[in-house]
Amino acid sequence: MATTDENKSTIAAFYAAFGAGDGDAMAAHYAPDATFKDPAFGTLTGEEAGDMWRMLTGRASDLKIELPEHDADGDSGTAHWIAHYTFAQTGRFVVNDIHARFRFAPDGRFAEHIDDFSFHKWSKQALGTPGTLLGWTPILPAMTQKKARAQLAAFRASRKS
Repeated sequence: MATTDENKSTIAAFYAAFGAGDGDAMAAHYAPDATFKDPAFGTLTGEEAGDMWRMLTGRASDLKIELPEHDADGDSGTAHWIAHYTFAQTGRFVVNDIHARFRFAPDGRFAEHIDDFSFHKWSKQALGTPGTLLGWTPILPAMTQKKARAQLAAFRASRKS
C-alpha cells in the first residue's frame, strides 16, 4: 500500500502530466481495471480512461491546468483542479472548475477516479445559448455523453489500426 505522501505525489504528477499534454503519462496512473466517471463521458472502465486522456491531450491546443489543492491518505485522495481551454467543437473558451475523488489500488495507481463539475456552467461556456437553455436538463448531458463516447470509440479504433 502506498503512503499518504506517495499518493499525494501521484495526484500531483497526474495533473502535471495533464498540463504538459502527456496523455500516456496520465494513462499510466490508472490500474488496469480502474473506473473513471464524469458528467461528460459517464463511466469509463479499464483502458478507456487512459485513452480518453490521450484523446483530450492530443487535440488540446491551448490547455492550461491548475491544481490549487490536493490531498490523500493511505487509500483515497481528492483534488481541486481547473482546466482552461478552447472547446474545439465551438471555438468557445472554457474555464472548468472540477473536484476529483480518487481511490487508490494497492500498487498506488488509481482504482477509481470521479470528476465532478457543474455541467450547466460548463455547457453555458462551451456551447453558448444551447448550453444555457438546455444544460440544466437531462437532455443535453445525455447528448453530450453520447457524442463524447462516440468520439472516444473512434479514437480507440484509430489507435488499433
